[in-house]
Amino acid sequence: MFKLEKRLETSRRVVWGVPILSLLLALAAGGLLLAAVGVNPLTAYASIVKGALGSRVAITETLVRATPLILTGLSVSIAFRMLFWNIGAEGQLVMGGIGAAGVALFGPTALPGLPQTPWVYLPLMGLAGIIAGAVWGIIPAILKSAMGVNEIITTLMFNYIAILTYQYLFTDPWKDPQGFGFPGSAEFGRFAWLPRFTGRLHLGIVLGVLAGLLMWIVLTKTRWGYEIALIGENERAARFAGISVFRNIVLVMVFSAGLAGLGGFSEVAGVSHRLLQGLAVGNGFSGIIIAWLAKLHPLRVVGVAILLAALFVGGDQIQITLGLPASIAQVLQGAILIFVLGGDIFSRYRVLRVRTRVAEQEA
Repeated sequence: MFKLEKRLETSRRVVWGVPILSLLLALAAGGLLLAAVGVNPLTAYASIVKGALGSRVAITETLVRATPLILTGLSVSIAFRMLFWNIGAEGQLVMGGIGAAGVALFGPTALPGLPQTPWVYLPLMGLAGIIAGAVWGIIPAILKSAMGVNEIITTLMFNYIAILTYQYLFTDPWKDPQGFGFPGSAEFGRFAWLPRFTGRLHLGIVLGVLAGLLMWIVLTKTRWGYEIALIGENERAARFAGISVFRNIVLVMVFSAGLAGLGGFSEVAGVSHRLLQGLAVGNGFSGIIIAWLAKLHPLRVVGVAILLAALFVGGDQIQITLGLPASIAQVLQGAILIFVLGGDIFSRYRVLRVRTRVAEQEA
């Protein structure tokens, strides 16, 4: 028989060895799946790497895809650190996109005296995106802290309200009258476009990295970060220490949902330049996976988000070159999640063989 015993101390070899072994096992499991459908796993993995990192354009597209993933991964991470299960990053991102789009579309008419320059409009759009996302997160936070309502249910349900609201907006009241009947808002003026570095790569990637750095500073160098960690570890002890759980739940969700809203702003201002179908593509749910793979560490979230984006972009490549469905990347993503999270058990526990009394008598 075997049993798990909690490690009193985790060696560096275990810290690095277990995740690497878990990743290799995940790739091996994915390889078996690829082989089962008649594709050489090495060829498929080479195509994924080439599609995601094989050229300047590929790297650019990977970073573009990574931008909302970084922000939603950070959004989920800070809430999860306090054991507030925010499953609503998808809806909060969508609301951020709606807020930013509203400023871009109606700001020139509502505020005709406001200079139509990026230096004026982009900060306003970013602020509107953050506020819209934060408001969408405050409601479940208040329901949880004041009435004990399960936040998993409320944040999850709020996703669908946000998505249906934004679909209604770009198909009816905000629909472009000159769009030949196609759903989608009018294109933003150039003053509402995020600057681009090369290709489609825009300033949003810098915002994501800076957000990760800011969160790391907040969580590791400030008293508020200590309070968040203490509430997550032991809420009862935090209350005895005089920490306001209600205030911290609300503030954390403002920060968390605001980051997701910033992701919505980066998508509409940096990529689509209008409100249309394609804003809600699962980035909020992928952020949950990223947060767990990064073990809720803000700087690791940035790296994991880029790797996951490479997997998504590379999945498109194998669809083209090998005739496989792009969803194969999601299968590989699921395999990586299962093996890495499963492997994390062995980072915290060690397996011991226990000799039963029957076995001892037979010996």
